[in-house]
Amino acid sequence: MADMISINTPLTTEDARKLKAGDMVLISGKLYTGRDAAHKRLMEAIEKGENLPFDPKDQIIYYVGPSPAKPGKAIGSAGPTTSYRMDDMTVPLLELGLTGMIGKGSRSDKVIEGMKKNGAVYFAAVGGAAALIASRIKSAQVVAYDDLGPEAIRRLEVEDFPAVVVIDSEGNNLYETEREKYRK
Repeated sequence: MADMISINTPLTTEDARKLKAGDMVLISGKLYTGRDAAHKRLMEAIEKGENLPFDPKDQIIYYVGPSPAKPGKAIGSAGPTTSYRMDDMTVPLLELGLTGMIGKGSRSDKVIEGMKKNGAVYFAAVGGAAALIASRIKSAQVVAYDDLGPEAIRRLEVEDFPAVVVIDSEGNNLYETEREKYRK
């Protein structure tokens, strides 16, 4: 098994560029959550020139809509959401300095080009591991769009959140390279 790389947020562009496709990481610090409905509102704010509810520079967005927390827990089940649903709304955030995204599934060529241009990485969280992931979330606080319920933007405090770099800042993409190995 490959060594785990511990990273802390904020994730600078310089640190993001050091990560390579296939690296297994443990993330500690703050993450922000956001899915389709929240991204739509973020895009509307950007188009209107309004301030965003958080500064995306050097931040990581986790594509998740967590279930309600049980008593004594920071968050409910918190498994990753399919990422391509955010693809049309990702590049403007990358241009504002977003350095990481966590989700599941492949990304569009447009997003990958934006990642290469802006020095960002895409992490995969393990689908089906929602309970394990939730145990790594130490606190969750709604910071915007509370009316969206599970899709509200939350600031999470995480400790050793497990993920894999599936697309790095050079565009190396495990979804392509690993499939190719099995075609031979």
